[in-house]
Amino acid sequence: MKQWIGLVARLITGGVWIVAGALKLPDPSGSVRAVRAYEILPEPIVPTVGYALPVVEVALGVCLVLGLLTRLMGALSALLFVAFIVGISAAWARGLSIDCGCFGGGGEIADATAKYPWEIARDVGLLLLSVWLVIWPSSRWSLDAVVLPPRAGEVSPGPGEGEELDVEAQQGR
Repeated sequence: MKQWIGLVARLITGGVWIVAGALKLPDPSGSVRAVRAYEILPEPIVPTVGYALPVVEVALGVCLVLGLLTRLMGALSALLFVAFIVGISAAWARGLSIDCGCFGGGGEIADATAKYPWEIARDVGLLLLSVWLVIWPSSRWSLDAVVLPPRAGEVSPGPGEGEELDVEAQQGR
């Protein structure tokens, strides 16, 4: 069952990263504007973060969807979601009314504070999926199963296998 949950976690989280990054790629200045609007980072690094973030998001998403370096990508994903949750919370606490820039856009907008609870809840959900992938990175249809050797004591299930192993483990065999 964990293998299927891992697949769903990979596809949802990876898909969100791909969409978020791809929507920002055509407007790199918008991504910089979104990073700047949070008023958290020192100005000299804002452009670097703004330009790099969409590329990192797409690469992270592709790796997750393919199941490549899943534990590492899950950890990176979790760290980014923590940073986004902190950023949105800080903007809210300081009374800033900004578009989160999560899927493009960015900068000041009216009534943005009404969206903050939803944006934080969404990111917490995606953070939990990312943490799942750090704890249980093995999942169905993953390139990790092909590229990475099994760790000591692990059995890498083949196609159609794995569920039986979980049942046997639960029964104490």
